[in-house]
Amino acid sequence: MTQLQQARKNNITKEMAEVARIEGLDPEYIRGRIAEGKIVIPVNHKRNSRKLCGIGAGLKTKVNANIGTSADYADIDKELEKLRAAEEAGADAVMDLSTGGELRTIRKAIIESASVSIGSVPIYEAAVNSIKRKQAIYDMTARDMIEAIQLHCEDGVDFITVHCGATMGVLKHLREDKRICGVVSRGGAFLVEWMIHNKKENPFYEEFDEILAIAKEYDVTISLGDALRPGALADAFDRAQVYELNVLAELTQRTLEADVQVIVEGPGHVPLNQITAHVQLQKELCKGAPFYVLGPIVTDIAPGYDHITSAIGGAIAASAGADFLCYVTPTEHLSLPGPEDVRTGVMAARIAAHAADLVKGVKSAWEWDKKMSHYRKNRDWEGQFNTCIDPVIAKKIREKGRPKNEDVCSMCAEYCVFKLGDA
Repeated sequence: MTQLQQARKNNITKEMAEVARIEGLDPEYIRGRIAEGKIVIPVNHKRNSRKLCGIGAGLKTKVNANIGTSADYADIDKELEKLRAAEEAGADAVMDLSTGGELRTIRKAIIESASVSIGSVPIYEAAVNSIKRKQAIYDMTARDMIEAIQLHCEDGVDFITVHCGATMGVLKHLREDKRICGVVSRGGAFLVEWMIHNKKENPFYEEFDEILAIAKEYDVTISLGDALRPGALADAFDRAQVYELNVLAELTQRTLEADVQVIVEGPGHVPLNQITAHVQLQKELCKGAPFYVLGPIVTDIAPGYDHITSAIGGAIAASAGADFLCYVTPTEHLSLPGPEDVRTGVMAARIAAHAADLVKGVKSAWEWDKKMSHYRKNRDWEGQFNTCIDPVIAKKIREKGRPKNEDVCSMCAEYCVFKLGDA
């Protein structure tokens, strides 16, 4: 049975009990929210995750790191290095978005090596295989797409992104509204191209019941991808995006009725003043289903710093109720990230998540901050290093600007306010 089925039968699974322990909550609370579709635990029946991840209402905000090859860079060892960087930086989940090399070999290696939840986007593999057959992306068949989902679930991924909401009705609004950046979701772009060329409805929407049957077999969590997420601030909150969200709300209900766990994905590039409304609308339409956001990125003019633009948006989104932040690295819009970029992206997203958890009233978040404040007041440097979110960088910076007096830092030296307070 799926976690959702167990929860609805009033059974507390070992996964629910473990998530409750991690979160410091009553196992019955976890069970109850899973039964309502407001919490998910992505864990494939075929995989024993060493670090479970609960996502949703009342839990700490979680962070995902995207890794994966490209056609230009398809080094499996480098991807495993990025996986280690993400885990060491504290990511709660990792998605394999590979499009270069032997995709199944890479995916299996990542699943085998990972201790955290693993996600994937099966449409990528269907599209890449079509290109390998010397065909166009629009030549892949509906069966190719469904078989890719089956393969990913068999291999053990814990959650899959499926862009089911990009329907013909959505495309009508996309044509009429004339976006600046069009469709920026890669999976969404593949499907939109297929639909326009073949003049047919999205196979993922038409064959959604079959997708649910596959997901239920393995207890794979469905992540409903937002194919029409905005890739420019000027495109945010347009009719195509809102129309798709309504479709995703319908599919969320169908997924829960099929006893399959579900999360809903969101934007994207969004101005600060629209983020809270985005989150509130999703939560209302999708009846409290966990919300997974990319960023959001709050300005389009900062390539090289999009880990910062996304952390700003992520903190606002999570404080408004988003449950799962997809990191963005400094290389976004510029190149494939390396291990250090992955580490930087995870840290930025974790800071955003923690800042939001303080707003959400998460007890452990407040205890963490208070502990750090006491160490800072007492000038307990080892305590600060052991408590801060990134001890590696903190130690490195202090060593670089080493003070003459080890009791203080070199910024204020003998004029340290905490030392003066001891006088």
